[in-house]
Amino acid sequence: MNKYEVAVVLSSTLTDEARNAELDVIKGYIAKYEGTVTDVDEWGKRKLAYQILHQSEGFYYFIKVEAEPSLAVELEKELRLRNETVLRYLIVREG
Repeated sequence: MNKYEVAVVLSSTLTDEARNAELDVIKGYIAKYEGTVTDVDEWGKRKLAYQILHQSEGFYYFIKVEAEPSLAVELEKELRLRNETVLRYLIVREG
């Protein structure tokens, strides 16, 4: 099992309920590909370095995950499809 950190920036137009639902969807993808969420660090609303889809702010989340290497590829495919709510994402393997 490898350790990963998944950084996700969600749209600033989402309500609290919608953000929580989107986070649950992402956790569901992780569970679907046999990963385990060990920690979720919510940074809240932050200003973006540049506008993405005409938005200058986003909600930042950092999710620690333990999973097999195939998770990174599959999770990236799933997150790429959620382009209206997930502004940016990055999956990094921790040493």
